[in-house]
Amino acid sequence: MPAPFSAGGSSPLAGPQKTKEMRMATTPNVQTPSVTVENLTKIFPAQLGQARKVGLVGVSLSVSPGETFGLLGPNGAGKTTLQKIVLGLMRPTSGKVTVLGSTPDQTAVRQRVGYLPENPYFYTYLTGREFLDFCGGLFQIPRSTLANRVKDLLERLNMTAAADIQLRKYSKGMLQRIGVAQALVNDPELVFLDEPMSGLDPVGRKQLRDLILSLKSEGKTIFFNTHILSDVELICDRIGILCEGKMVAYGSVAELTRDRSLEDLFVHVVEPAQP
Repeated sequence: MPAPFSAGGSSPLAGPQKTKEMRMATTPNVQTPSVTVENLTKIFPAQLGQARKVGLVGVSLSVSPGETFGLLGPNGAGKTTLQKIVLGLMRPTSGKVTVLGSTPDQTAVRQRVGYLPENPYFYTYLTGREFLDFCGGLFQIPRSTLANRVKDLLERLNMTAAADIQLRKYSKGMLQRIGVAQALVNDPELVFLDEPMSGLDPVGRKQLRDLILSLKSEGKTIFFNTHILSDVELICDRIGILCEGKMVAYGSVAELTRDRSLEDLFVHVVEPAQP
């Protein structure tokens, strides 16, 4: 059979059909972003004796499938507010958010998402294994599948030895690691982590960095908030820097650090707003 398009002769395709085939052949396969934020604004109502608080101002960003995106900023910049809105845990004042092609409040979307908040709450009378079993049960994961997944997560986070100890006896770093494990128990395709390195010693931080890199190699998308710049340079594809609710820098790590270090860039865009 002759090729549809011939460099030296006539084509068996003609007219509109040929045009259609050429368009299909040349159009790139563009993936739908895992997260899209468009002109997002959040204003908190005035409290007694206080003025309204502006949390976010016209923030826009997108995160592609399989990408590791880091959201940076000083304390109070709006990182947690933005992540909560993207997760559907907080309503924006204005703007649009799309997660996995839909609105974040959809149950079908939440089943495909994992989340570790900055200050997670734990049922401390449970052991680490019991806590992960409980979290997995919320997703109605079959028992045999859940048992294997919990075993794998405990091993990957170096928590096997502490699996049957009550959470009340865990150190802060151990609680942080079991919190990461619960964020992954439903095998999500999109993972949100808010300050995941908090409370971890250097060994724990390296283990978590390695875990994030392995999740990326599996095709998962990671969106995490942090203020630890060294971790960002090692694991992120792109970053955004928030300051006083505004996106003051946004792009790939390679592009943004072409002429200066990430630390110098961070200080440059954030320092004018500091008192």
